[in-house]
Amino acid sequence: MKWRVILTGVSLMAVATSTAAVAEMTFIHAGHLMADPATGEVKQEQTITIEDGRVIAIRDGYVGEGNVVDLTGQFVLPGLIDAHVHLLHENGPGDKLARVTKTPADWAIDGVPFARKTLLAGFTTVANVGDENTSIYALRDGIMEGKIIGPRVIAAGNVISPHGGEGDVYGYRTDVTKAIARPNLCSGADDCRRVVRQHIQFGADMVKIVATGAVLSDADAGVDQQFTADELKAIVETAHAFGRIVTAHAHGTAGINAFLEAGGNSIEHGTYLDDSSIKLFREKGAYLVPTLLAGATVTKWANMPDTWLSPATAKKALEVGPKMVGATRRAHEGGVKIAFGTDSSVSPHGENAREFALLVEAGLTPLEAIQAATVNAANHLRIAAEAGRIAPGMPADIVAVKENPLKDVKSLERVIFVMKAGAVYREP
Repeated sequence: MKWRVILTGVSLMAVATSTAAVAEMTFIHAGHLMADPATGEVKQEQTITIEDGRVIAIRDGYVGEGNVVDLTGQFVLPGLIDAHVHLLHENGPGDKLARVTKTPADWAIDGVPFARKTLLAGFTTVANVGDENTSIYALRDGIMEGKIIGPRVIAAGNVISPHGGEGDVYGYRTDVTKAIARPNLCSGADDCRRVVRQHIQFGADMVKIVATGAVLSDADAGVDQQFTADELKAIVETAHAFGRIVTAHAHGTAGINAFLEAGGNSIEHGTYLDDSSIKLFREKGAYLVPTLLAGATVTKWANMPDTWLSPATAKKALEVGPKMVGATRRAHEGGVKIAFGTDSSVSPHGENAREFALLVEAGLTPLEAIQAATVNAANHLRIAAEAGRIAPGMPADIVAVKENPLKDVKSLERVIFVMKAGAVYREP
């Protein structure tokens, strides 16, 4: 075969060679193919024809010769989508020091191996919903230009937060706090409009806010509403006027409901959602992005005898983490639309697929969990024309596993083939 597999540590020259080879026609022989998870239909012995990085045909039987990818013994499905990651870091005991020692360039460089791990795990598209503005945009653009191996990135930049809220900084001297404050803080509706516009000016593809307190914040301020109703309305209206969706980190009921009432598009976490929240989700057509893996991870950290979490953070972790599966179960039973997201950086990058089993634990079927990471996530992020399905005209984002994930959803933790836009990054 003339195309080359792009592997960890490959030279830039090899990447260029592989990218150039994408223009050649490639035939994937898929033993079991779920091209459109919306239907859940699995067809046997299919050929996917790819040219110039896009799917041009799906045919019955095995046809084509030359650049043939043999997946006749595998289960093939669209590239996966994680709608909640933070590619520039992984949380740990060094977090506080890193904020005052790392430059934006350091953060961007740190994101390179994390992006590669994410792609090799089968996630061909991610939404990065909170990281240093200049750094995440540099990583996003470097991947888009083929300089860096990673998934397509939809970037929100820094999370928007009220002064003194979850997105502010804590635990430093006053002068240090002032020096490292990010351009993400606002107070009052007009000021919040300004910050949203500024984020879009910087390059934000979407807008992420913190509507409530958070577990990993050192602030001992609980996990409920922090923005006022007027501020939330100003943020949502401004973002929508610029064609951006708005998502909100939210645990507490009041914060969840206030954001949904303001017209927000999705809730990240949703721990304390109640019946009124479920009603609002359905009325507004909003999505829940549960991030169950984050809940499991912080609970594990808090239970460690030598935990690195502060007392305030450990207390919140033990209160919030164990409740997240139950919240997702209630949302699912109530007909809330669910999109897949992990909050990776809390959990290690590259382990994103562990979220599938947790979604099934919360009551989703394996097919519904796959839909959350394909068609649902694509609809939520408004990229359904470019991701979430394998269909003629769409980018050739394709993954494969050995076992049928409809029978064992954990098989998605063992992806053996990854193609993004027609280039192979992992092969059996």
